[in-house]
Amino acid sequence: MDFSNIKIAVVGCGYWGKNLVRNFHELGALKAVCDGYAPQAQKMAETYGVPALSFEEVLKDPEIQGVVIAAPAELHHDLAKKVLLADKHVFVEKPLSLEVKNAEELCQLAQEQQKILMVGHLLQYHPAFLELKNRVGKGDIGKLQYLYSNRLNFGKIRQEENSLWSFAPHDISMILSIAKQEPESVYATGSCHVNAHIHDTTMTHLHFKNGVDAHVFVSWLHPFKEQKLVVVGSEGMFVFDDGQPWAEKLQFYPHKVNWVEGVPTPDKAACEYIALENSEPLKLECAHFLESISKQTAPRTDGQEGLRVLKVLDAAQKSLGQKKSLEPTSSFQNDLKYFAHATAAIDSGCDIGVGSKIWHYSHILSGTKIGKNAIIGQNVMIGPDVVVGDQCKIQNNVSLYKGITLEEGVFCGPSCVFTNVNTPRACIERKDQYKPTHVEKWVTIGANATIICGVRLGAYSLIGAGAVVTKDVKPHTLMVGNPARQIGWVTHAGEVLREDMTCPREGRKYQVVGDTLEEVLCNIIN
Repeated sequence: MDFSNIKIAVVGCGYWGKNLVRNFHELGALKAVCDGYAPQAQKMAETYGVPALSFEEVLKDPEIQGVVIAAPAELHHDLAKKVLLADKHVFVEKPLSLEVKNAEELCQLAQEQQKILMVGHLLQYHPAFLELKNRVGKGDIGKLQYLYSNRLNFGKIRQEENSLWSFAPHDISMILSIAKQEPESVYATGSCHVNAHIHDTTMTHLHFKNGVDAHVFVSWLHPFKEQKLVVVGSEGMFVFDDGQPWAEKLQFYPHKVNWVEGVPTPDKAACEYIALENSEPLKLECAHFLESISKQTAPRTDGQEGLRVLKVLDAAQKSLGQKKSLEPTSSFQNDLKYFAHATAAIDSGCDIGVGSKIWHYSHILSGTKIGKNAIIGQNVMIGPDVVVGDQCKIQNNVSLYKGITLEEGVFCGPSCVFTNVNTPRACIERKDQYKPTHVEKWVTIGANATIICGVRLGAYSLIGAGAVVTKDVKPHTLMVGNPARQIGWVTHAGEVLREDMTCPREGRKYQVVGDTLEEVLCNIIN
């Protein structure tokens, strides 16, 4: 993809920032560099043929659309806030902020400004992790049981932050992504050796409502480097070992435990190496930021994802100090303004309104917007980029695909079906042929009805159970059959009108004018 029309400035050109500068240059998007240490900024500017600007100059430059921040963590919030207020997209290296309230402010500001806010959780872009996550999601290891991650090295020893904040964000991000929920409790232990009040090693334990457990072990006082994620399931185990050559980075062990005469017996199998494309994760991450700007789509590690990671870090830090496990209400779950069952999966980049409820095994994909007080039943899939209005009710086993919009108060009965392509083939890509479907307010769609894509369902219409809708539907019409045909009219309250054209529930009177239904008298029964 050509990114030459998107211009980026990198703020911070030191230990890690210089790698970002190189990658954005190679992607053709580097416009300027900025660093508080002028000689370093000038060195990068001369190397890559771009100007070295002050931060104020970066903010004022109308050609710069996005800013990448690789400054010290304590500056992340203030710099990112200024970038968003300057009406520019921003990519912040981890962590998003050092305080939860500041991260929440950035997420809210990005939403108000309608700008991309992305957090640098690099390993979410690593081909090995993406393949691992995909295979876990497909059930290759059966039921997910346990995860652990080691991030160990001798150095780099920091004095401004401990090993938890320096090393653990990447691992927490991966674990939350696989678990698809926030932990129920967080407990952390650690030890200080080089500096009296800075933890050189920490062990963070996470427990999830669905019974999954995880731990993250980080240290910069370790004799050798190790970066390893282990994922254990009922039917097998994955190991992502970033210290191995590409051919061995992702390993699958089809181990499982069999019960033989009441005794749990290990059934060991040979390790299998998973083939991967050799790609630089940082370049993939940088390209994802540019693509998010170009397409105006939520990044994989958006501000909300960064906020979830930060809440776990915050809880772990408090646990280190208090030397006890934190209850969910004391760290992060009170911040949720909607309810999601422990088995529900909500991707980053979703906007879910206050009071909405999402039930068992439902999956809300990135970019989806759900209004206030909506109810999403069991085994529902919504997204990506679907709009569901306030007070909608989606019953069990319904899928809402990209291109579908539900206005307020829409009822989707159990197992009703929406399509988004007229002539699908399993082996032919037809994403460019998606047809939008628009459902106006207070429409009722009966159980097992099918809505063929590209139609508009008029307000207050009622689609009977099992009907197949192939064309636009007028407001207030009652549709049944295959293909669906009009057999009557329904009121605002969803009652079928009889000969007296009076709503039996509300007493409102109607008349047919041409081919539309109009209300002629409003006399609401108390």
